[in-house]
Amino acid sequence: MGGGAAIGPEAFGRFAADLAALAAGGQRCVVVHGGNAEFNRLSEALGMPPRIITSASGRVSRYTDRATMDAMLMAYRGKVNATLVGIFQAGGVNAVGLCGLDGAIASGRRKAVLRGTEEGKAKVLRDDHSGTIERIDTRLLTLLLDGGYLPVLTPPILGAGGVPINVDGDKLALALA
Repeated sequence: MGGGAAIGPEAFGRFAADLAALAAGGQRCVVVHGGNAEFNRLSEALGMPPRIITSASGRVSRYTDRATMDAMLMAYRGKVNATLVGIFQAGGVNAVGLCGLDGAIASGRRKAVLRGTEEGKAKVLRDDHSGTIERIDTRLLTLLLDGGYLPVLTPPILGAGGVPINVDGDKLALALA
């Protein structure tokens, strides 16, 4: 599920009804979501507008320093995840909110450096908290599914020393599939 601004509560309510029907039919699901629209809104409100870096190959990344990671946790794990769990619960789905840190569901490695251009200027950033997924552990998800719960999962994931890592929600969903 995306985290775009165009997705509203009505759409999530319909999605909850679909999930309830799937669960009634014996299907087991895990929802993975983003929260970029809320992340951007919160970052702006905190005076930390998004910093977008474009690599030489054209790949676009969000620079995530420690303060930005705090905002990401507030937006993704806090507001968006809790809101979705509430909507799913209201729709008859027994949802549990998680992020990749919980139970080390997803772990990975931070990028050593982030190289690219920002507003037309070459940049080399060394304190980025984004990275790649290297390992998936589904044991906690399986326990929840076996108990009749719907796991609702979002980034970030677990990095070395317990440091959260920003990863793309779509890549997290793909890694779990």
